[in-house]
Amino acid sequence: MSTLCSDAGPASEKLDEKNAVQIPEKEHNGDVAKADLAESKETSKEGGSAHDVFTFQLKVILPHEPHTVDVVVSSAEQFQEIRSVVTEFPGTFQYSCFHFEHNEKPVNDYIEVFEIPGLIANPVVTLVEDPYTEKDARGHILRVRDLLGVGGDRTDTISGILSGTALHDSIVPRSLITTMNPETSSAPPKPPKGHEAFNFDFDFNQPGSVNTLLPPNKDPAPKAIKSIALSAWNPPPYHLRQRGHLLYLQIVTNEGEQHHITSHISGFFVNKSTNSKFDPFPRSSPKNFAAHSLITLFGMISPSFPSAFLALQDYNNQSEPLALYQFANSIAASPWMVPSSTSPLCAHQPDLLRSQETLLLAGSDNIDNLRDWNEEFQATRELPRETLQERVLRQRLLFKLYAEFNDAAARAAVTIARGEVLPLNPGEEPDARIFVMNNVFFSSGVDGVGTFVAEGGDEAARAATGKDVQGVKAINQLDISDLFTPGTIVVDYLGKRIVGQSIIPGIFRQRDPGESQIEYGGVEGKDIVAANQAFVPVFQKVSQAVRSKPHAVWDKEGKRHDLEGSIETKGLMGLDGRKYILDLYRITPLDVSWLENHWTDPEPKVEGTDAAASMGYPHRLASLRLELVEAFWKFKMREWVTAEVEKKRKARKEVDGTNGMTQKSSTEESSAKSEPKANEESSIEQERIDISDFKFSLNTDILTGQKPNTDEEREEWAADEKDVRAACEFLTSKVIPELIRDLKEGDVGYPMDGTSLTRLLHKRGINIRYLGNIVKLAEGPRLLPLKVIALHELLSRAFKHVANGYLKTLPIPFAHACLAHLLNCLLGVKLNPAPTPEIDESLRGLYPKVELKYTTVTPGSLKDEIESQIRRRYRIEWEPEWTAEMKHMQLLREISLKLGLQLEAKEYQFDEIHSPVPATQITKALEGNLNGKSKKKKKNGDVTHTPSSEFSDSSQGVVTFMADNILHVVPVVKNSIPKSILAEETLEAGRMSIQEGHKELGQELLLESLSLHEQIYGIIHPDVARAYAALSTVYYQLDEKLAAVELSRKAVIIAERTLGVDSAETILNYLNLGLFEHANNNSSAALLYIKHALGLLKMTYGCNHPDSITTINNAAVMLQQLKYFHESRIWYEASLVICEKIFGRQSVNAATILFQLAQALALDKEPKAAVNRVRESYNIFLTELGPTDRNTKEAEYWLEQLTLNAVSIAKQERGLLDRSRAKWLEITPRGSLTRSQMQLRQPSPVVPKSSESSSTSRRISLDSRSIDELLKYIEGNSDASTRKTAKKTPTTPGTNPKSRGRRRPLP
Repeated sequence: MSTLCSDAGPASEKLDEKNAVQIPEKEHNGDVAKADLAESKETSKEGGSAHDVFTFQLKVILPHEPHTVDVVVSSAEQFQEIRSVVTEFPGTFQYSCFHFEHNEKPVNDYIEVFEIPGLIANPVVTLVEDPYTEKDARGHILRVRDLLGVGGDRTDTISGILSGTALHDSIVPRSLITTMNPETSSAPPKPPKGHEAFNFDFDFNQPGSVNTLLPPNKDPAPKAIKSIALSAWNPPPYHLRQRGHLLYLQIVTNEGEQHHITSHISGFFVNKSTNSKFDPFPRSSPKNFAAHSLITLFGMISPSFPSAFLALQDYNNQSEPLALYQFANSIAASPWMVPSSTSPLCAHQPDLLRSQETLLLAGSDNIDNLRDWNEEFQATRELPRETLQERVLRQRLLFKLYAEFNDAAARAAVTIARGEVLPLNPGEEPDARIFVMNNVFFSSGVDGVGTFVAEGGDEAARAATGKDVQGVKAINQLDISDLFTPGTIVVDYLGKRIVGQSIIPGIFRQRDPGESQIEYGGVEGKDIVAANQAFVPVFQKVSQAVRSKPHAVWDKEGKRHDLEGSIETKGLMGLDGRKYILDLYRITPLDVSWLENHWTDPEPKVEGTDAAASMGYPHRLASLRLELVEAFWKFKMREWVTAEVEKKRKARKEVDGTNGMTQKSSTEESSAKSEPKANEESSIEQERIDISDFKFSLNTDILTGQKPNTDEEREEWAADEKDVRAACEFLTSKVIPELIRDLKEGDVGYPMDGTSLTRLLHKRGINIRYLGNIVKLAEGPRLLPLKVIALHELLSRAFKHVANGYLKTLPIPFAHACLAHLLNCLLGVKLNPAPTPEIDESLRGLYPKVELKYTTVTPGSLKDEIESQIRRRYRIEWEPEWTAEMKHMQLLREISLKLGLQLEAKEYQFDEIHSPVPATQITKALEGNLNGKSKKKKKNGDVTHTPSSEFSDSSQGVVTFMADNILHVVPVVKNSIPKSILAEETLEAGRMSIQEGHKELGQELLLESLSLHEQIYGIIHPDVARAYAALSTVYYQLDEKLAAVELSRKAVIIAERTLGVDSAETILNYLNLGLFEHANNNSSAALLYIKHALGLLKMTYGCNHPDSITTINNAAVMLQQLKYFHESRIWYEASLVICEKIFGRQSVNAATILFQLAQALALDKEPKAAVNRVRESYNIFLTELGPTDRNTKEAEYWLEQLTLNAVSIAKQERGLLDRSRAKWLEITPRGSLTRSQMQLRQPSPVVPKSSESSSTSRRISLDSRSIDELLKYIEGNSDASTRKTAKKTPTTPGTNPKSRGRRRPLP
């Protein structure tokens, strides 16, 4: 985009390994992206159809001050992008209804810049104000309201409290931030002495603080105007509508004056109406104020408005622009921990326009919301996509449409879940009811009509809806021509699952008996099968992409039908003539091994609570993931290639055998020369193998009840079943153990929480139902963090299912009390073993027939239910000792994210015994950076923020959670939005070009990729954050460190707003940003970022995460660079403690940290301790790596140098001590000296200069004693008082170990 194209962003391969989730996982075709870029640059320029993409400065002439503005634009941009940029400039805020003209000719907003004749030669356009329509006027009013900040935040059921919050601006002062300004880039910012940046204290053992997740309290923004609202005189009468009246407003200025304003097609003017008199015509002179924009009009009627508006802009400019950018194509992340309702951050302000916002958004007739979503989806998919620009435009419109559909559908689903929409079939049972709202079709994610009785009932129906969304996402990712999918979304809200789909034409049409709209796949279950050959070509493309084998199925009469995919996947012909694919929950085979071991066919229901548990796994829809199928396909292809190579080798040997006599007559030299030639020929033959001959796919209907008729069919079916079983075996015997091994060896980034663990498992093709296997395999201290995270995930998911069971039939007013009671029974048992549920009797009287089942729950019964869910779903028994390993705050976070809870931010008490002293220490250690106060002030102010004061607010005082602590519940949305193939391919092509040595082409492709991400997704989007992160890492590797910092900062802010302030990706982005800032010699800011990331890591995982070892090590290196040697030593010691817990004392990792710690001790003037540490390091390296390893030799060298240095210091101390004693014996012949006298009068040791140091080293090097003897001399021959009181001499410059610290790579 115009002003953002030059700003790019970053992530390492390690970051990609942790975060990438693609369904299915496809390899990006870099050559295609390069070809597309070449096409856009090298095609013929005739007719202006193609051009070289370049940037230039466009001059925009304005009708008012500042009269002109310059915009840097790309020749490939559309004018609507330039339009959006112009409206964001401070001097052009007031424009919203206008068009551009070039040479007095209107410019179409949807054409590209290069298509306008003469614009490149004369880059000047004029902004012309347009007459308003009612829609334009409503949009202008909303925009002005947002610009002026009138009324505060909206109440949003989708996003919740403080949604889209970014904490970046509160972590590092703006004076410390590295910028792209070339004048200041050479000199990194330095904090003033006494600033918070110099406070590097961090308590590594204390739990995390909730204050880490909260934005700091800020001064309120300046008010430019008091209030804006629609007048009570709306809407205009018919006769005034004919005269151009659109709306009537009522505003109150800062001076307290009230004005009534008429919105006219020509603009806005002050009218003569009052609250009791209607006169919407302009005032007489001199008060006949009128303007095209409300902002201009406010400046006329309010003397204080111009200065207040400038002050408001200055206030907003204190934040990063991305932190204030409006959401367009994504849903804002909702924090799980938010300030209380009494906090200034959540203050509820009076705003009449807030209640009128629906009218302004949709119009009086709600016409703007009446959209035919399905037609828009399919028409957009049918747009041309031959050229690069056509693909960009098509994908841009598609992703915008996806976002708008998801927003509208999610809001409607919440309304339906709250019981506020009338169903289309009110006579049916509640689970079978269907709804239509906002032109979206909704149904419940339960088995309301008995479709899944044989597969598990409601549990199977719930699983099918989730898998269907993923299937639709996979088909959307394939983007097959002439195959269409409905817009699909799943919303979980307070125990209810609502499925939303765009309405396919004819889906509600009444059909004659025997008539069906389904023309491919199973029509009524598996009894009737349709196989319209018109659907075969498009379904064939799907089956090839998902590795599904075309196979035969049989209907109830035994007739054979050949299908390309599963019998459950249906093809439907809409009345619009388009081919739709539906029911995509079975596009991969069933997990045969799992079902045979853990599924039991349902039998007649028996009275009793254990009837469901006797069925084993809850449903029969356990299928393999697309990623696993793809991995297994590659595995089989490698086997096939190996076999083909072996065949060719054997064939070549046979041919060579016929020429054996001539081979024997060859000399040894020629034989030796022929051997590498033979190897070369072998590799050539291997390269010549055509993998297009490889054919392998899986039958998706194995173990679904199909009964072949003939022996040939049965043999084929048995072969297919063997392949599917091999895929299941591949998952359990290879994929899962390989993941465990990679995590144990550190070859893959460690997950930080349940979300990152889930993504890691899914990327490897492992289903969540195998969490029990992960727990069983995670043995030993190295895998203990993985086990803890997996146990948290087990427990939180089981709790979610139990809670949903109580919530789904519960009236909304009781939901918060129910959730609070369940949380008390799970997490607050130590504080209160028998919590009492809250019941509002006044509300209970309104629902006399509703059974409040949650009131009967006890900690014991909840424990049994959770263990039953874990046993059924994950096939593992919960061990009693695992309960002690649970971390309450982290478990609470996982539960909140899965249920959409927003809790009041406070230090919840989980244990019965509470001491306020540690709480004060926690606050002092972890709140400092966020509060920005001095150490003394924090110490004095901690008492009011201790957990004890928080708990005293509870009315009962004996439970951990009250119903009022649950401030809000947001819906959990699962969508079917794919990734942009074009943007991802261009990013991968840029990486490949750089790896191949084409730096300029690679950088050009990377910037093009960033531009594509921004154009297609919009600025504020998770995938844009990932693109920024990926690009920042690439630029860092290219030594473009300033650009890497800028891009990484953007990645942090966007990730905070779209993924969450404490998500794993956000933490990784903070760590990368700290690394890049350090590379720019801005270690002060880097340390603040790292401290914040460690604080977030404490909230997501707790203390002692494996990745924190490297992070703390990096921070210690930064502290050394800032010459904080003592603090650096403390951080190294903390890293060593964690490393010993995870890897053991005798590990190579521990030896490396011991080596670095020895250097830090030497810098901290602790030579004896440094020698001890480096000796430990040397011994470990010697044992583990051997004497010839480079690390062993380096440790040995440093051991010698530090020992010699320690001997030198010891000799100096002994000489000084002897001279001091002799002097005092001459002055004081009798009596003894006290320790205080010795400390007071002992002279300071002299630090040798570089020349003296070198000569001293040369003299000491002649000492014939061994290292052990020298150590005995250092420690044993000096008296205790001398060792305790003598000051240490710093290491000599020749042995300064900082250079090694710099050489060590940072993560």
